[in-house]
Formats: sequence, C-alpha cells, structure tokens
Amino acid sequence: MKKITTMTLLMISIFAMAQQQTIDQKVNDLLKKMTLEEKIGQLNQYTGDNQATGPITINPNKQNEIKQGLIGSMLNIIGTKYTRQYQELAMQSRLKIPLLFAQDVIHGYKTTFPIPLAEAASWDLAAIELAARVAATEAASSGIHWTFAPMVDIGRDPRWGRVMEGAGEDTYLGSKIAYARVKGFQGNKLGDLNSVMACVKHFAVYGAATGGRDYNSVDMSERMLWETYLPPFKAALDAGAATFMNSFNDLNGIPATGNVHLQRDILKGKWNFQGFVVSDWGSIGEMVAHGYSKDLKAAAYSAITAGSDMDMESNAYRYNLAELVKEGKVSVDVIDDAVKRILRKKFELGLFDDPYRYSDGKRETKELNNPENRKAALDVAKKSIVLLKNENETLPLSKNLKTIAFIGPIVKEYKANMGFWAVELPEVNYNKWVVSQWDGMQNKVGKNTKLLYAKGCEVTGDNKDGFAEAIVTAKQADVVILSIGEKHDMSGEAKSRSDLHLPGVQEDLVKAMIATGKPVVILVNAGRPLVFNYTADNAPAILYTWWLGTEAGNAIADVLFGDYNPSGKLPMTFPREVGQIPIYYNHFSTGRPAPDEDAKGYVSSYIDLKNSPKFPFGYGLSYTKFDYSGLKLSSVKIKSNENIKVSFQLSNVGKVAGEEVVQLYIKDKFGSVVRPILELRDFQKVKLKAGESKTIEFTIDKEKLSFYNDKLEWNAEPGDFEVMIGASSANIKLKSGFELLE
Repeated sequence: MKKITTMTLLMISIFAMAQQQTIDQKVNDLLKKMTLEEKIGQLNQYTGDNQATGPITINPNKQNEIKQGLIGSMLNIIGTKYTRQYQELAMQSRLKIPLLFAQDVIHGYKTTFPIPLAEAASWDLAAIELAARVAATEAASSGIHWTFAPMVDIGRDPRWGRVMEGAGEDTYLGSKIAYARVKGFQGNKLGDLNSVMACVKHFAVYGAATGGRDYNSVDMSERMLWETYLPPFKAALDAGAATFMNSFNDLNGIPATGNVHLQRDILKGKWNFQGFVVSDWGSIGEMVAHGYSKDLKAAAYSAITAGSDMDMESNAYRYNLAELVKEGKVSVDVIDDAVKRILRKKFELGLFDDPYRYSDGKRETKELNNPENRKAALDVAKKSIVLLKNENETLPLSKNLKTIAFIGPIVKEYKANMGFWAVELPEVNYNKWVVSQWDGMQNKVGKNTKLLYAKGCEVTGDNKDGFAEAIVTAKQADVVILSIGEKHDMSGEAKSRSDLHLPGVQEDLVKAMIATGKPVVILVNAGRPLVFNYTADNAPAILYTWWLGTEAGNAIADVLFGDYNPSGKLPMTFPREVGQIPIYYNHFSTGRPAPDEDAKGYVSSYIDLKNSPKFPFGYGLSYTKFDYSGLKLSSVKIKSNENIKVSFQLSNVGKVAGEEVVQLYIKDKFGSVVRPILELRDFQKVKLKAGESKTIEFTIDKEKLSFYNDKLEWNAEPGDFEVMIGASSANIKLKSGFELLE
C-alpha cells in the first residue's frame, strides 16, 4: 500500500512539473510575439468608473486601450455582466490576452463576514479560513479573479484606522491567520472556479506608520523588521499566495514601492517568490510627493527596477517605460520578467483556455444566494464577539424577561453592520439583506417579551435631546441593552483618529442609563480598540461586537441570550488612554522596570496613569469558568534538536458548555539581545461541556525558542526559559521553567 501511495505521489509531482513546464513554454512563446508596448500594457491596471477605492485617473480612452492590448488588469468591475463586457473588449486585441479582474474582497463579497480584526478575535483558524473560502466562492462566481487581501500588517497602534483590516498586534497569531486566509481565498488550486488569487499586503511595515497616521513614514531596525513585521508575509507566501502588494509608506527613507531591499532582495530573492507584485493605488506616482523621485518617469524607473511588476492607477508605466527602455535605462529583461509573472497567473487561472470561464451568470445567481453562506457568516460572527465584563452574571439574559429596552444610535442600523471595506452590490437591498441588531433581537425574543426602543443620541455630535426619551424607555424595562460605538466608516483606510474615546455624547448616555438603576448591557461596535473608561468601570456587562457583517443582529442576539457562549479573545491591547500608545503585550523590559502597575519614582512608568492596559491582549470572558491545573513538562533540559511536551488539564467548572482559548507564552530570560517579557508561541481553542476536563498538550521545539540576533541570524540561544499557560497575556495560570543546552 505504501508503494502505491508513493508512486501515486510521484506521478502527481511529475504531472505538476510537466504542467508548469507547459505553462512556462506558453508564456515564453507568447512573449516572443508581443511588442514592447503590449508587454508594458500587461503591467498597467485601471479602475472601473464605479466604486473606486482611491483617486480616479480620468481616462476617456480606456476601452480603446483595452482593445489595443495596452491594459493588463481592471479593478472595481463587479458582476459577470460587466466582466464579460470588458473581457470582450480584450478579445478584440491583436493577441487576445485576457484581462485580470480584481476587487477588494476583504471580509466577504455579497455575504459580509465580520471585519478581519473581529475575525482575529475568534482565534479560530478554521472559521477564518471558511470566511475567506465563502468570500472567494462568491467573488469568483461574479467574474472576479483576484482579491486585494489578506492584509497581514502587524498593528500596534489603534489610532491607525486600518487595524480593522488586519489580525492585530501579535506576530505569531498574525502569521497563523495570514496562512489561513490565503488558503481560504485560493482553495485547492488556482484555476478552480471557486478560487481567487490572494494578494498579501502591504509589503511592508505599513502598520507601523509614525503617529498612527495613515500613509506616514516608518523608521525601524532590521531586527524589528525581520522578527515582528515580516513573518506574517512569509507565512502567507508559504501558503502559496499568488501576488503581493507593496505599501504606501517609506521604510527608513526609501518608499516601499521603489524599495529594492524589500522586493528584490527579500521577496523575490531570499524568499524566491514566483508570483507578481502590484503597487497600491497610485503609489508609484506618489514617490514624487515623497520627494524620492523627480517626476513620474523617474518614479517608473525606481518602481520597475525595484521589483514592482504592475502599476495600479498611476499611469507611470503606461507612459514612461517604453521611453526608459529605448534610452537604455531599463533592460527589456526587467520588463519581460514582470510580464512573465503576470501571464503565468493568467494561464494558471485558465483564462487563455476560456476568458469568460468566471463570467457565468447562472453560477453567479446560484452562489450569491447559497443559504449555507449566511450560516457560515452567523457562525463566524458569534465566534468574533468578546465578552469584556459580566458582573453578577448579568449575561446571559433570561428568556423570561417581560420588557427589554434596546437603546442607542446603532440599534436599527443595517449597512453599518457591514463595517468598512464591505463590497456593495448595486442590485442588493441591504436593509433587507443585513440583519440589524433590532431585527436580531426581534427574531430572538418570544411573544411574551416586550421590546422597547429609543435612539438616545447620534454616534457623533453633542445633541442630548434624545436622552429624556431613552431614560423614560429604560425605566419601563427589566434590562437595558445599549448599542454604541464608532460609525462604521470611522475605521478603515484614511480613517486615523487622534482621539479614541467613544465619540460624541455616547458615554454620557451610558451614565444616564446606569443612573436609572436598571441592569445595563453595553454593546460596543467598532473597528479598533476604543477608550471607554467610565463604561468599563461602571457598566455591569460589556460585549465588544466590532462590526459583524450580514448576520450581525442574529449573532449578537444568540450571545445575549446564551444560545452561544462567547469565546472571543482580544487580538489587540486596549489602552487606558491614548497617551499609552503604542501599547502591546510583548514589549521589552528596561533597566528600570516598574515592579507593579502603581509604581512611581525612578522606574519606567507614568506619573499620571498606570502602565497596564485597560484590557490586555488575549483577554476575553465566558459564561462558564475554566480551571487550569497539573502543568507537566516532559523534560526540564533539552538539546536544540529535541522537543519538550507541555501538558496540563483544562476543566470546565461552570454550569454551561463553553470554549476556551488556551495560550502558551514563552520568556527567554537572558539573550544576546533584549527579549520580550513574554511571547505567544502557541494556542488552542478547546470546547468543553459543563463538568468536562481534557488534557491539553503543546510541543516546544527550537523554532519556538528562536529569534533574530544582532547579526540577523535566526537561532535559539542556550539558556533558561520560562513557559507560561494563560487565559490571556496578563492572566497566566500555570508556569514552569526549562533549560536549552548547548
């Protein structure tokens, strides 16, 4: 049996190699037929005229240029009807090279899933992969070949609006999620009709923008780059990501779009990436504004020589590359390499065999109305909710309540629940498609429960005229549910905020509701960590509901009434005040560490604020309680080629079933460079029935102990280590030590 299996695998491998050789030969044969202008055309991407996600470059001659083979890709063309129309134009070109259609399918297509940061709060890799899988299936059925996702930037500064689009602050968690999302988008293989090409962005360190201000500069050491910010990109590449997108920022003075070190040395060199790199919207032309390139021609030179293969919406390549080649400044070989990378993907997608294979209206109708997709969205949404506080078991709510007051500016919102970066299809009525929080509550409560509503106030502004009605409404109820937060478009690209407190007079509304003496449950809807100290200190129950997508209302209702026990954990640290930012759990110690959070004097501390966050990384409560006990290490001394088995018992000692995200942290006590106070190195999401216990096992190997030293060598150094098992980064339940020998 083993021989048969080995032979089968060998045959598959040989077939795959032969197929790739065939594609490469087809690419080379086609390249020989192309003029220089046609080659450059493949490097040029335009947006459609609707739903633009950046500043449009007006080009009334767009359709003629497609017919001439001078455009290789389009973005923001939605639906099989329109992708087919544009592809028909491309089929009128001399060589009939098909277009690639791209779209920002960030957290769903028609069926909207939670924003990516919310999905990361699930710590459920299978659920995250499923969300990307459904999104890919729907998008591909609508004629889309390529999504500009996942965003894998590490985000340690919640002022940066695009934290909503990533997986948070931790490199290990972020790498695991990056891998899962690529697998979800691309499925079994490119060319399957339920697969889209992933685009890993933004290469690199866009999330470290100075001051949390979008598009700003980044200045960091090579060791920080390699140890903290690059690993999620490498994980995505290892998952088979087809494309990468460079970032808007400069890194140490060199714009990423023109950065040879990032694109040639690391991505295409050390990592041997065989896909292609696309610029972010207009980022090639923006090198002029950076003060790095004299003009658009100089920008085109810098970008193409640095390894940016496709120009999104700056027209730098379209109008300058041919001249640069003729002047001998850019080699034809550089152009050919970029063109080959793009053509190879078009062949892999099967577009040369059938340019319209993704533009099937019947398949589109079927996939966009698949009821299983909504079920998946509901499942992921429930798993993304984080229970921050639950005094006196305020939650879950009793189904025997007579009267519930549902108050707040977000209660009856529909499209807002989709969050930023949601695809909006013109034919969809989102007031019917999206389940509002009010609708979700109505779907849940029985006929014997009366549901009251008052808006109270707007998300922004200082108008308190609605407070009186809200107070009267609250006093009639057995419990008050208050839904507050950001507007859905206050987080996202170009949505940096200097003030992260709850906007407007919403926290005053919280005070008014608590003053009624009624039990108050807070729902916080946001795309980033917010500051809400009064609410956190005084409200008895708080759920962080992010923006949950199509099934938001049903998911929230399921959690409120205990039909789903919340299991989310924070993927980002929540600060007490903006002055603590950047704040993240795995920081370095100092020569004068504060012995406790209230310490003052000549130690690393604030004189007016505790060092500790309001809510730490990895934090999240449950309606049940878990007990950790019996930590065992298979050895207390290991060599570098050996492993340690870590085991302990997890017990559900509460009254209901629940899921716990158990987290393994490691501390390297002494190193040749300063190491973080602790680092996440593994986790498991474990479901236990009430009264059930289970032995949990982790394996610690050399890889989990390794880091980059001051020579950028990746290795584990001999010495003492501490292993910690916790319910969060600040709630370590069990710990022990071991030694790594020479």
